[in-house]
Amino acid sequence: MIIRIGKTLSLNVGALGRVKIERGYYVYVGSAFNSLKARIKRHLSGDKRIHWHVDYLLAHEDAMIEDVIFTADKRQLECLISNGLENQGSIWGFGCSDCKCRSHLHYYKDLGVAKNAILNVMGELGVKVMFLEDLKL
Repeated sequence: MIIRIGKTLSLNVGALGRVKIERGYYVYVGSAFNSLKARIKRHLSGDKRIHWHVDYLLAHEDAMIEDVIFTADKRQLECLISNGLENQGSIWGFGCSDCKCRSHLHYYKDLGVAKNAILNVMGELGVKVMFLEDLKL
């Protein structure tokens, strides 16, 4: 998901504690092998129980999902994609409590740069790229 943050935030993110989220765009990398459509619908919904790190972010009024870019590839690519996006603005520990990655939330100042980054990484992995409209929610 590409998430727009309208102003700099200081969020309490569960066990991570206080996290500073700069104004700009973030690419969040997650997985959902058995329920991709349901997981994406859940993230798009404003009415949900806070469960994952990203829920804390999406629950804030200054956070807006700008785009959803995904693959239905059967390989477990979440960490490979996330590692390919890692940069100086990545939020340490975010979304990766169940793996050895440094982060699954990566910062970009510009929406176009964020989109290109994720598309490039997915292209390098040779996956079929899909967009929200492909789900027909």
